[in-house]
Amino acid sequence: MKFRLKRLARKPRQRSQPIIHLKFHNGNFEIMGLGVWHSYWRDPYHLLLTIPWTGFVLLIFVFYVAINTVFAIAYLLGGDCITNARPGSFFDAFFFSVQTLASIGYGAMYPKTTYANIIVTIEAIVGVMGIAVMTGLAFARFSRPTARVIFSRVAVILPHDGVPTLMFRAANQRRNLILEAQMRVYLMRDEVTAEGHFMRRIYDLKLLRQQTPGFILSWSVMHVIDESSPLYGMTSESLSQTNCLLMISLTGIDETVAQVVHARHSYGANDILWNNRFVDILHHASDGHRYIDYSHFHDVLPLE
Repeated sequence: MKFRLKRLARKPRQRSQPIIHLKFHNGNFEIMGLGVWHSYWRDPYHLLLTIPWTGFVLLIFVFYVAINTVFAIAYLLGGDCITNARPGSFFDAFFFSVQTLASIGYGAMYPKTTYANIIVTIEAIVGVMGIAVMTGLAFARFSRPTARVIFSRVAVILPHDGVPTLMFRAANQRRNLILEAQMRVYLMRDEVTAEGHFMRRIYDLKLLRQQTPGFILSWSVMHVIDESSPLYGMTSESLSQTNCLLMISLTGIDETVAQVVHARHSYGANDILWNNRFVDILHHASDGHRYIDYSHFHDVLPLE
């Protein structure tokens, strides 16, 4: 008799997926844990790039001590295998591991058995790989381009050339140029379709000036609220009821490092002020020159 064995298909193991919590706080749409460095614990590379510098240095120190401790114990297991080292001395084995891992080679202590030479070979390989990884991570952290751009704390809606216009400010905090800077503004709000399905829709807002060849001082970003605008016919109450959120994205090329930099900001319904205008920050000096006073960058005044 012949028996046929049938292999049962193994069901894939269901991994527990993390739950992402969303909430609205003071009119702003927030994702809990967004941008927090310890939220990348499932992704070690991003964790090492986002962890604060103090934690990064402390982690390197702990790893360095731990790896030398492991090899020191390995040397001790080989007995008296290191020349000029005290037999059974953990500190001598530890400092010999430090010299081997860093390729210092003072010459006072050296391996004298085949076992010790094997451990030294393994540690040399680990040391080369570890230095390459740590150097790459440190370089990636140092070379990561950042943009120091501030946005006004609020956005305003006021008449401009007789048409209601959404306006907010942006300023470059560095004294250099951001070349080919592009500003994009998106409107996010809750909607219910004709079939009764809830959706979070995203609309592009057309700007009067979406790109500038050189962003160095301040930028007044404006969107005309006409019949084609998603904000047309909306009020302060309807913005709050639909949980409206303005997402701002700025990209450009930093002239100093010649790399692309970006900045982002958001305005909730409570951050949009109606019938207000920004205080002027561009002034004329007595000698005919102009200057910008950033101390009133966030200030607004109600329209008369």
